[in-house]
Amino acid sequence: MPAIFKLLTAVLFSCLSLVAHGEKLRIVTEPWAPYVYDDNGTRAGLDYETTVAVFQRLGVEVQWQFLPWKRCLAMLEQGHADGALDIFHSHERDAQLLYPSEPLSEVEFVLFYANDRPHPTTTLDELRGLTVGISPGYLYGETFSGSSAFEREPAPSHEANFGKLMLGRIDMVVTDRRVGQHIIKTLGLEGKVSQAAVVVSRQQQFLAVRRGAGMDLLVQRFAAELKRFKQEPAYAALSAKYGGMQAQTSPISASEHAVEQQESSAP
Repeated sequence: MPAIFKLLTAVLFSCLSLVAHGEKLRIVTEPWAPYVYDDNGTRAGLDYETTVAVFQRLGVEVQWQFLPWKRCLAMLEQGHADGALDIFHSHERDAQLLYPSEPLSEVEFVLFYANDRPHPTTTLDELRGLTVGISPGYLYGETFSGSSAFEREPAPSHEANFGKLMLGRIDMVVTDRRVGQHIIKTLGLEGKVSQAAVVVSRQQQFLAVRRGAGMDLLVQRFAAELKRFKQEPAYAALSAKYGGMQAQTSPISASEHAVEQQESSAP
């Protein structure tokens, strides 16, 4: 066997060292329906099912854990997890994590209001004097988070925020567009809640893995297979199933849309 072929073979298998040693890739994530969530004991969601399909094609076995977000980040830092699903790109984490060139999806934070107390805002300036329900530890961008024109009131869950909205305890709720639509349907609030036109911020979600031997090649193979999968009918079916979510094709500037998903309850 030529030496160059032996070298290429060694490099290929090093990227799948976890599989080669009979180990599973340990992936952590926070439930974030409809991207990833637990449906009565069954894991589901567009990004979850897409990632499962891609790893199956690559022959990589995965061990999943659904945890509060900040605990997910702590496990990555401590080496107790190999990667995280639906993480936003952060330059501060580039030294620790590798991100595929292909994102899984795009988050679009928007505002929702009760139809019997309408606030069809088109700009953030129109929030003056209002109270907006937020999720603890989530950062929605400097413009939204730094404004003194309106109040931000946290709730323990996205569902709790919509409950407060219906009770008139808050004026609006900020969350991802598809997450909001999912909750509205789940809680039976169709016709009672509407989405305002203003977009608070946008960000792409990735599967990122800890830097390590061969992980760079694994990330490249994941990105290539993910891109292929997005062009297939199977992905179109998943997209339709989870609210017509479209594959992201154009990059988003991190400085223009600085949003981070974090759970503040974990150490």
